[in-house]
Formats: sequence, C-alpha cells, structure tokens
Amino acid sequence: MIYFEDLEVGAVRELGSKTITREEILAFAREYDPQPFHTDEAAAERSIFGGLIASGWHTASIMMRLIVDGAVERAAVLPSPGFDDLRWLKPVRPGDTLTVRGGCIEKTPSRSKPWLGSARIRTEMLNQDGDVVLSVHNIAIYRRRDVAEPGAEKDDG
Repeated sequence: MIYFEDLEVGAVRELGSKTITREEILAFAREYDPQPFHTDEAAAERSIFGGLIASGWHTASIMMRLIVDGAVERAAVLPSPGFDDLRWLKPVRPGDTLTVRGGCIEKTPSRSKPWLGSARIRTEMLNQDGDVVLSVHNIAIYRRRDVAEPGAEKDDG
C-alpha cells in the first residue's frame, strides 16, 4: 500500500493508457453530453473542431478510470474532497491514445486528524503526440502509516 509518508513531492509517474474509439465517443455523448460536435459527424465537420471530438467529461471519466486502475487500488486513500483547475486543453478525437501521468506537488499532514494527510496531485492526460489534452489538480486524502485512527481497534485474532 502507498501511504501519505510514501508520497514524494515532485515525483511523477504514468498511470496507464487507453485508445478511444468513435463508438465510445458517440455512446458517451448521446447519453451524457449530446452536443452536435460529439454526436453528429456531419455537424462536427462544420464546427470549429472540424470533426468529431470526445466530450470533456468523457475524457475526465477515462482519466478517473486510469487513476483508479493505476494508483488508487494500491493506495491508502479516502474519497477525494474534490479538484481544482480542470482544463480541457485540446480536443480528443477517435483513435487518440490517452495516457495519464500524475505527481504530488504538495502534501500536508492533517492538524485535526493526525492519522490523515492531504496531497495535491497535478494530473495530466496526454495524447499519442505528447500534447496535454486535460490537466487538473486533484486533492487526495491519504492514511498515515503508523498513526492509528481513534477508536480503531486492532484485530489480534
């Protein structure tokens, strides 16, 4: 498990990749973001994007899945209180391969709950050309390795 103490400010690592398909773009957009440049290829051709693009929320959802698969499953984290500065910087198109990388930019032990600490994580999603298509600052709450939560009993059995 990765605990608060294991986080290194400045260290960055890749968390996984996924290639996005036309069918995924259309299905997500029809369900959650039915704007014409996400759902109608002819309309998308006439738009400022010049072709079909993924919803930013679809892109963010892919990012979240890659974060869970690449980091959260092995980390002593609690639900996140949120994120800051979400930016969609470039359109994502069918066939793009998206890679997520993230790194701790700041960490602070909790003053009120000494068994926890918070970390600000800068997360970026890049396409196959190395262009950043999405960036965000996540806030992650980690458990501390050697500090017990009040009321938590150890199982001696």
